[in-house]
Amino acid sequence: AKQLMRILQEDKLGACRIENVKLSDAKEWALRMKEKGYGFKTINNHKRSLKAAFYTAIQDDCIRKNPFDFQLNTVLEDDTEPKEPLSPTQEAAFLSFVQHDKVYQKYYDEIIILLGTGLRISELCGLTEADIDLDKQLINVDHQLLRSAETGYYIETPKTKSGIRQIPMSEKVYEAFNRVLKRRRGAKAVTIDGYSNFLFLNRDGYPKTATNYDGMFRGLAKKYNKYHEEALPKVMTPHTLRHTFCTTLANAGMNPKALQYIMGHSNINMTLNYYAHTTSETSITEMKRLIA
Repeated sequence: AKQLMRILQEDKLGACRIENVKLSDAKEWALRMKEKGYGFKTINNHKRSLKAAFYTAIQDDCIRKNPFDFQLNTVLEDDTEPKEPLSPTQEAAFLSFVQHDKVYQKYYDEIIILLGTGLRISELCGLTEADIDLDKQLINVDHQLLRSAETGYYIETPKTKSGIRQIPMSEKVYEAFNRVLKRRRGAKAVTIDGYSNFLFLNRDGYPKTATNYDGMFRGLAKKYNKYHEEALPKVMTPHTLRHTFCTTLANAGMNPKALQYIMGHSNINMTLNYYAHTTSETSITEMKRLIA
């Protein structure tokens, strides 16, 4: 809701009186959102929230019709590509490539961490020294770092309790964090909304943001594909690594509620989508194993 409030403050729709908003205004708002670079899913989520707000106005007899009662795909093309995870062989080849490539090896630790924790990229960007417990080998996740063209850097805390979680470190992730902490010694102090000592900094000493990583991943995928027979998934973003992490654990048979917690999914259905379609055969074997 915080993000939506900011969007409305920055958009002319926010200045309209509720009874003056027409269907055409709502559709034009969606087009402006697209121009600003928001994805189809994000716009659709915000449209849903606005539709609910206008529904309340109908019940209060302020308006008769809901201007947000339209299908978004009648206005914008749904360009959300189905996201593919990396296969285990792709993952191994990808990591080996990053580790040895002169240009991209400096991102190796970040990629190890993303692949080994399933963090959202904005959560990775928000990590500070205080969030890393090397003794217990745990990562505390309770905020994300975002940046908008209009307002600059800002911290967003999770919309739901499920975003707050602790993620254990594998040996590889633990080693990566050790290297990251060593490297950032003596970095300049930047404080954003009360948070400081961010772990992942750009050349100017400011925290990196999702946009930095999106651009880097595009270049990385292009270079990787040039040298490998089997190309990476068509949509290769930091989210691909989160997707891969979740798929790997689901395939290994992790308890879905436990995986939901680690992923910070607010809805168990998001997690269950990662579980491979089991056949009657595997289900029978599984039940026999449990009742034996």
